[in-house]
Amino acid sequence: MLDERKAAILRAVVEEYIETAQPVGSAHVARTARLPVSSATVRNEMAVLEHEGYLVQPHTSAGRIPTDKGYRFFVDQLTAPGTLEAEQRQRVREFFDTAHGELERMLHDTSRLLSSLTDYAAVVVGPPHEASVIRSAQIVRLAPHVALVVVVLGNGVVEKRVVELAENVDDGRVATASARLAAHLTGYTLGHRGAAAPTGDAVADTVVATALGALVDTADDGPDHVFLGGVSRMAGAFDAVETVRKVLGTLEQQYVVVTLLRDVLDRGLSVAIGSEHGLEPLSTCAVVVSPYQVEGRIGGTIGVLGPTRMNYPQALAAVAMVSQRLGERLSEG
Repeated sequence: MLDERKAAILRAVVEEYIETAQPVGSAHVARTARLPVSSATVRNEMAVLEHEGYLVQPHTSAGRIPTDKGYRFFVDQLTAPGTLEAEQRQRVREFFDTAHGELERMLHDTSRLLSSLTDYAAVVVGPPHEASVIRSAQIVRLAPHVALVVVVLGNGVVEKRVVELAENVDDGRVATASARLAAHLTGYTLGHRGAAAPTGDAVADTVVATALGALVDTADDGPDHVFLGGVSRMAGAFDAVETVRKVLGTLEQQYVVVTLLRDVLDRGLSVAIGSEHGLEPLSTCAVVVSPYQVEGRIGGTIGVLGPTRMNYPQALAAVAMVSQRLGERLSEG
Protein backbone atom coordinates (compact mmCIF):
# COMPACT_ATOMS: atom_id res chain seq x y z
CA MET A 1 0.00 0.00 0.00
CA LEU A 2 1.05 3.56 -0.68
CA ASP A 3 0.67 6.43 1.74
CA GLU A 4 -1.76 9.20 0.89
CA ARG A 5 0.83 11.51 -0.66
CA LYS A 6 2.40 8.89 -2.89
CA ALA A 7 -1.06 7.72 -3.96
CA ALA A 8 -2.04 11.28 -4.90
CA ILE A 9 1.16 11.69 -6.91
CA LEU A 10 0.64 8.38 -8.70
CA ARG A 11 -2.95 9.33 -9.53
CA ALA A 12 -1.79 12.65 -10.99
CA VAL A 13 0.85 10.95 -13.14
CA VAL A 14 -1.54 8.28 -14.44
CA GLU A 15 -4.34 10.72 -15.25
CA GLU A 16 -1.99 13.15 -17.01
CA TYR A 17 -0.28 10.40 -19.00
CA ILE A 18 -3.64 8.96 -20.07
CA GLU A 19 -4.59 12.42 -21.31
CA THR A 20 -1.37 13.43 -23.07
CA ALA A 21 0.75 10.29 -23.65
CA GLN A 22 3.74 12.39 -22.57
CA PRO A 23 6.07 11.74 -19.58
CA VAL A 24 4.92 13.69 -16.54
CA GLY A 25 7.29 15.93 -14.61
CA SER A 26 7.33 16.77 -10.91
CA ALA A 27 6.47 20.43 -11.50
CA HIS A 28 3.23 19.50 -13.23
CA VAL A 29 2.33 17.03 -10.49
CA ALA A 30 3.04 19.61 -7.80
CA ARG A 31 0.52 21.93 -9.49
CA THR A 32 -2.23 19.41 -10.21
CA ALA A 33 -2.06 17.10 -7.19
CA ARG A 34 -2.70 20.05 -4.85
CA LEU A 35 -0.24 18.83 -2.26
CA PRO A 36 1.19 21.24 0.35
CA VAL A 37 4.76 20.32 -0.57
CA SER A 38 7.44 21.64 -2.90
CA SER A 39 8.26 20.39 -6.37
CA ALA A 40 11.50 18.97 -4.95
CA THR A 41 9.54 16.86 -2.46
CA VAL A 42 7.30 15.61 -5.25
CA ARG A 43 10.38 14.75 -7.30
CA ASN A 44 11.78 12.71 -4.40
CA GLU A 45 8.48 10.88 -3.95
CA MET A 46 8.35 10.11 -7.67
CA ALA A 47 11.84 8.64 -7.38
CA VAL A 48 10.57 6.37 -4.58
CA LEU A 49 7.57 5.34 -6.70
CA GLU A 50 10.00 4.53 -9.51
CA HIS A 51 12.16 2.46 -7.18
CA GLU A 52 9.06 0.56 -6.01
CA GLY A 53 8.01 -0.22 -9.58
CA TYR A 54 4.99 2.08 -9.98
CA LEU A 55 6.66 4.55 -12.34
CA VAL A 56 9.45 4.47 -14.88
CA GLN A 57 11.57 7.20 -16.45
CA PRO A 58 11.82 6.53 -20.20
CA HIS A 59 14.71 9.00 -20.64
CA THR A 60 17.18 10.48 -18.19
CA SER A 61 15.90 14.03 -18.58
CA ALA A 62 12.24 13.09 -19.01
CA GLY A 63 9.41 12.87 -16.54
CA ARG A 64 7.85 9.57 -15.44
CA ILE A 65 5.22 7.32 -16.93
CA PRO A 66 3.19 4.58 -15.19
CA THR A 67 4.19 0.94 -15.26
CA ASP A 68 1.74 -1.97 -15.36
CA LYS A 69 2.02 -2.06 -11.57
CA GLY A 70 1.20 1.64 -11.42
CA TYR A 71 -1.87 1.22 -13.61
CA ARG A 72 -2.97 -1.78 -11.52
CA PHE A 73 -2.81 0.25 -8.31
CA PHE A 74 -4.68 3.09 -10.02
CA VAL A 75 -7.47 0.73 -11.17
CA ASP A 76 -7.73 -1.19 -7.89
CA GLN A 77 -7.25 1.61 -5.36
CA LEU A 78 -7.54 5.05 -6.90
CA THR A 79 -10.46 4.98 -9.31
CA ALA A 80 -13.89 3.47 -9.93
CA PRO A 81 -16.16 3.15 -12.96
CA GLY A 82 -17.02 6.61 -14.19
CA THR A 83 -20.24 7.74 -15.81
CA LEU A 84 -21.00 8.14 -19.47
CA GLU A 85 -22.03 11.52 -20.75
CA ALA A 86 -25.75 12.13 -21.12
CA GLU A 87 -25.49 11.97 -24.91
CA GLN A 88 -23.68 8.63 -24.74
CA ARG A 89 -26.24 7.15 -22.34
CA GLN A 90 -29.00 8.27 -24.70
CA ARG A 91 -27.25 6.59 -27.64
CA VAL A 92 -27.07 3.30 -25.72
CA ARG A 93 -30.74 3.48 -24.76
CA GLU A 94 -31.85 4.28 -28.31
CA PHE A 95 -29.70 1.52 -29.77
CA PHE A 96 -31.16 -1.24 -27.61
CA ASP A 97 -34.70 0.15 -27.81
CA THR A 98 -34.61 -0.26 -31.59
CA ALA A 99 -32.27 -3.26 -31.95
CA HIS A 100 -33.98 -6.21 -33.61
CA GLY A 101 -33.39 -8.87 -36.22
CA GLU A 102 -30.84 -11.64 -36.31
CA LEU A 103 -28.63 -12.20 -33.28
CA GLU A 104 -25.43 -11.98 -35.30
CA ARG A 105 -26.33 -8.54 -36.64
CA MET A 106 -27.24 -7.28 -33.18
CA LEU A 107 -23.95 -8.46 -31.68
CA HIS A 108 -21.96 -7.00 -34.54
CA ASP A 109 -23.71 -3.65 -34.15
CA THR A 110 -23.18 -3.82 -30.37
CA SER A 111 -19.44 -4.14 -30.89
CA ARG A 112 -19.49 -1.05 -33.11
CA LEU A 113 -21.54 0.86 -30.52
CA LEU A 114 -19.11 0.00 -27.71
CA SER A 115 -16.13 0.99 -29.83
CA SER A 116 -17.72 4.33 -30.69
CA LEU A 117 -18.26 5.01 -26.97
CA THR A 118 -14.66 4.32 -25.99
CA ASP A 119 -12.53 4.82 -29.13
CA TYR A 120 -10.99 1.40 -28.51
CA ALA A 121 -11.44 -1.92 -30.26
CA ALA A 122 -14.53 -3.71 -28.92
CA VAL A 123 -15.13 -7.44 -28.64
CA VAL A 124 -18.50 -9.15 -28.22
CA VAL A 125 -18.61 -12.91 -27.73
CA GLY A 126 -22.00 -14.40 -28.54
CA PRO A 127 -23.88 -16.63 -26.11
CA PRO A 128 -22.89 -20.31 -26.37
CA HIS A 129 -25.74 -22.48 -27.58
CA GLU A 130 -25.54 -24.74 -24.55
CA ALA A 131 -26.38 -21.80 -22.28
CA SER A 132 -29.50 -20.76 -24.20
CA VAL A 133 -32.92 -21.96 -23.12
CA ILE A 134 -35.11 -23.47 -25.85
CA ARG A 135 -38.26 -21.44 -26.47
CA SER A 136 -39.90 -23.68 -29.02
CA ALA A 137 -39.28 -26.82 -31.05
CA GLN A 138 -41.18 -28.43 -33.89
CA ILE A 139 -40.92 -30.89 -36.74
CA VAL A 140 -42.14 -29.77 -40.17
CA ARG A 141 -42.65 -32.11 -43.12
CA LEU A 142 -40.83 -30.91 -46.25
CA ALA A 143 -41.38 -33.91 -48.54
CA PRO A 144 -42.82 -37.42 -48.26
CA HIS A 145 -39.67 -38.74 -46.59
CA VAL A 146 -38.01 -35.52 -45.38
CA ALA A 147 -38.72 -33.29 -42.38
CA LEU A 148 -37.16 -30.19 -40.87
CA VAL A 149 -36.43 -29.95 -37.13
CA VAL A 150 -36.64 -26.33 -35.99
CA VAL A 151 -35.50 -25.14 -32.55
CA VAL A 152 -35.75 -21.51 -31.46
CA LEU A 153 -33.35 -20.52 -28.68
CA GLY A 154 -33.78 -17.80 -26.11
CA ASN A 155 -30.79 -15.91 -27.50
CA GLY A 156 -32.55 -15.48 -30.84
CA VAL A 157 -30.74 -18.24 -32.72
CA VAL A 158 -32.83 -20.61 -34.85
CA GLU A 159 -31.34 -24.10 -35.25
CA LYS A 160 -32.50 -26.22 -38.19
CA ARG A 161 -31.75 -29.85 -38.98
CA VAL A 162 -33.04 -31.92 -41.91
CA VAL A 163 -33.97 -35.54 -41.10
CA GLU A 164 -35.18 -38.45 -43.17
CA LEU A 165 -38.55 -40.09 -42.45
CA ALA A 166 -39.59 -43.69 -42.96
CA GLU A 167 -42.19 -44.48 -45.60
CA ASN A 168 -45.00 -45.13 -43.10
CA VAL A 169 -44.84 -41.71 -41.33
CA ASP A 170 -48.01 -39.76 -42.07
CA ASP A 171 -48.85 -36.16 -41.19
CA GLY A 172 -50.65 -37.18 -38.00
CA ARG A 173 -47.60 -38.99 -36.67
CA VAL A 174 -45.34 -36.06 -37.59
CA ALA A 175 -47.68 -33.77 -35.63
CA THR A 176 -47.62 -36.16 -32.66
CA ALA A 177 -43.81 -36.33 -32.77
CA SER A 178 -43.56 -32.53 -33.03
CA ALA A 179 -45.72 -32.03 -29.94
CA ARG A 180 -43.68 -34.57 -27.98
CA LEU A 181 -40.39 -32.95 -29.05
CA ALA A 182 -41.63 -29.52 -27.94
CA ALA A 183 -42.74 -30.89 -24.56
CA HIS A 184 -39.37 -32.57 -24.08
CA LEU A 185 -37.16 -29.60 -25.01
CA THR A 186 -39.00 -26.34 -24.27
CA GLY A 187 -37.58 -24.64 -21.19
CA TYR A 188 -34.36 -26.66 -21.28
CA THR A 189 -31.03 -26.01 -22.99
CA LEU A 190 -29.58 -27.80 -25.98
CA GLY A 191 -27.41 -29.73 -23.57
CA HIS A 192 -30.56 -31.45 -22.29
CA ARG A 193 -30.08 -35.16 -22.90
CA GLY A 194 -32.15 -38.29 -22.49
CA ALA A 195 -35.01 -39.90 -24.32
CA ALA A 196 -38.39 -38.24 -24.55
CA ALA A 197 -41.40 -39.82 -22.91
CA PRO A 198 -43.17 -42.26 -25.27
CA THR A 199 -46.16 -41.06 -27.26
CA GLY A 200 -47.83 -44.47 -27.41
CA ASP A 201 -47.06 -44.72 -31.12
CA ALA A 202 -43.79 -46.47 -31.98
CA VAL A 203 -43.47 -44.74 -35.35
CA ALA A 204 -43.91 -41.27 -33.82
CA ASP A 205 -41.42 -42.19 -31.11
CA THR A 206 -38.88 -43.06 -33.81
CA VAL A 207 -39.37 -39.65 -35.40
CA VAL A 208 -38.79 -37.95 -32.02
CA ALA A 209 -35.63 -39.99 -31.44
CA THR A 210 -34.38 -39.13 -34.92
CA ALA A 211 -34.98 -35.42 -34.31
CA LEU A 212 -33.18 -35.53 -30.96
CA GLY A 213 -30.29 -37.36 -32.57
CA ALA A 214 -29.96 -34.63 -35.17
CA LEU A 215 -29.74 -32.03 -32.39
CA VAL A 216 -27.23 -33.88 -30.21
CA ASP A 217 -24.18 -32.07 -31.54
CA THR A 218 -25.79 -28.66 -31.91
CA ALA A 219 -24.61 -27.38 -28.55
CA ASP A 220 -20.99 -28.08 -29.43
CA ASP A 221 -20.99 -27.77 -33.19
CA GLY A 222 -18.94 -24.65 -33.62
CA PRO A 223 -16.63 -22.05 -32.07
CA ASP A 224 -17.83 -19.03 -30.17
CA HIS A 225 -19.14 -16.25 -32.36
CA VAL A 226 -16.80 -13.30 -31.94
CA PHE A 227 -17.66 -9.82 -33.22
CA LEU A 228 -15.03 -7.09 -33.40
CA GLY A 229 -15.84 -3.42 -33.71
CA GLY A 230 -13.60 -0.43 -34.26
CA VAL A 231 -10.46 -2.42 -34.97
CA SER A 232 -9.23 0.41 -37.19
CA ARG A 233 -9.26 2.68 -34.16
CA MET A 234 -6.31 0.73 -32.78
CA ALA A 235 -4.03 2.30 -35.39
CA GLY A 236 -4.39 5.67 -33.70
CA ALA A 237 -3.97 4.33 -30.18
CA PHE A 238 -0.31 3.28 -30.48
CA ASP A 239 2.79 5.12 -31.62
CA ALA A 240 4.69 2.17 -33.09
CA VAL A 241 3.52 0.60 -36.34
CA GLU A 242 4.94 -2.76 -35.31
CA THR A 243 2.85 -2.71 -32.14
CA VAL A 244 -0.30 -2.05 -34.17
CA ARG A 245 0.58 -4.93 -36.49
CA LYS A 246 1.01 -7.34 -33.56
CA VAL A 247 -2.23 -6.27 -31.91
CA LEU A 248 -4.26 -6.54 -35.10
CA GLY A 249 -2.74 -9.95 -35.83
CA THR A 250 -3.80 -11.17 -32.40
CA LEU A 251 -7.34 -9.83 -32.79
CA GLU A 252 -7.70 -11.85 -35.99
CA GLN A 253 -7.28 -15.06 -33.97
CA GLN A 254 -10.75 -15.51 -32.51
CA TYR A 255 -9.80 -18.43 -30.29
CA VAL A 256 -7.04 -16.35 -28.68
CA VAL A 257 -9.43 -13.45 -28.08
CA VAL A 258 -12.09 -15.66 -26.48
CA THR A 259 -9.50 -17.40 -24.31
CA LEU A 260 -8.10 -14.05 -23.20
CA LEU A 261 -11.49 -12.70 -22.10
CA ARG A 262 -12.40 -15.91 -20.29
CA ASP A 263 -9.05 -16.03 -18.53
CA VAL A 264 -9.50 -12.48 -17.24
CA LEU A 265 -12.94 -13.31 -15.83
CA ASP A 266 -11.78 -16.66 -14.43
CA ARG A 267 -9.18 -14.76 -12.37
CA GLY A 268 -11.94 -12.63 -10.91
CA LEU A 269 -10.80 -9.51 -12.76
CA SER A 270 -12.61 -6.94 -14.87
CA VAL A 271 -9.38 -5.32 -16.05
CA ALA A 272 -6.15 -6.96 -17.24
CA ILE A 273 -3.14 -4.77 -17.91
CA GLY A 274 -0.06 -5.30 -20.03
CA SER A 275 1.97 -8.35 -19.06
CA GLU A 276 -0.94 -9.68 -17.00
CA HIS A 277 -2.37 -11.10 -20.23
CA GLY A 278 0.50 -13.50 -20.71
CA LEU A 279 0.40 -12.62 -24.43
CA GLU A 280 3.51 -10.84 -25.69
CA PRO A 281 1.74 -9.13 -28.64
CA LEU A 282 -0.65 -7.50 -26.14
CA SER A 283 2.00 -6.49 -23.61
CA THR A 284 1.23 -2.80 -24.24
CA CYS A 285 -2.55 -3.31 -24.12
CA ALA A 286 -5.21 -3.31 -21.45
CA VAL A 287 -8.53 -5.16 -21.55
CA VAL A 288 -11.74 -4.20 -19.76
CA VAL A 289 -14.22 -7.07 -19.78
CA SER A 290 -17.64 -7.98 -18.43
CA PRO A 291 -20.01 -10.92 -18.85
CA TYR A 292 -23.66 -10.35 -19.74
CA GLN A 293 -26.60 -12.43 -18.60
CA VAL A 294 -29.40 -13.85 -20.72
CA GLU A 295 -32.46 -15.04 -18.79
CA GLY A 296 -30.50 -15.21 -15.55
CA ARG A 297 -27.61 -17.21 -17.00
CA ILE A 298 -24.19 -16.05 -18.08
CA GLY A 299 -24.64 -15.49 -21.79
CA GLY A 300 -21.49 -14.16 -23.37
CA THR A 301 -18.77 -11.61 -22.83
CA ILE A 302 -18.02 -8.10 -24.00
CA GLY A 303 -14.90 -6.03 -23.64
CA VAL A 304 -12.69 -3.30 -25.01
CA LEU A 305 -9.02 -3.51 -25.85
CA GLY A 306 -6.79 -0.47 -25.98
CA PRO A 307 -3.40 0.82 -24.85
CA THR A 308 -2.44 0.49 -21.19
CA ARG A 309 -2.92 4.25 -20.88
CA MET A 310 -6.64 3.84 -21.63
CA ASN A 311 -9.24 5.91 -19.80
CA TYR A 312 -10.17 3.18 -17.32
CA PRO A 313 -13.10 4.89 -15.54
CA GLN A 314 -14.79 5.68 -18.86
CA ALA A 315 -14.09 2.24 -20.34
CA LEU A 316 -15.44 0.50 -17.24
CA ALA A 317 -18.60 2.61 -17.37
CA ALA A 318 -19.19 1.90 -21.06
CA VAL A 319 -18.61 -1.84 -20.75
CA ALA A 320 -20.87 -2.07 -17.69
CA MET A 321 -23.77 -0.21 -19.29
CA VAL A 322 -23.60 -2.00 -22.64
CA SER A 323 -23.29 -5.45 -21.05
CA GLN A 324 -26.35 -4.80 -18.88
CA ARG A 325 -28.48 -3.51 -21.73
CA LEU A 326 -27.37 -6.27 -24.11
CA GLY A 327 -28.31 -8.93 -21.58
CA GLU A 328 -31.70 -7.32 -21.00
CA ARG A 329 -32.37 -7.08 -24.73
CA LEU A 330 -31.48 -10.72 -25.41
CA SER A 331 -33.57 -11.87 -22.46
CA GLU A 332 -36.58 -10.11 -23.95
CA GLY A 333 -36.16 -12.12 -27.15
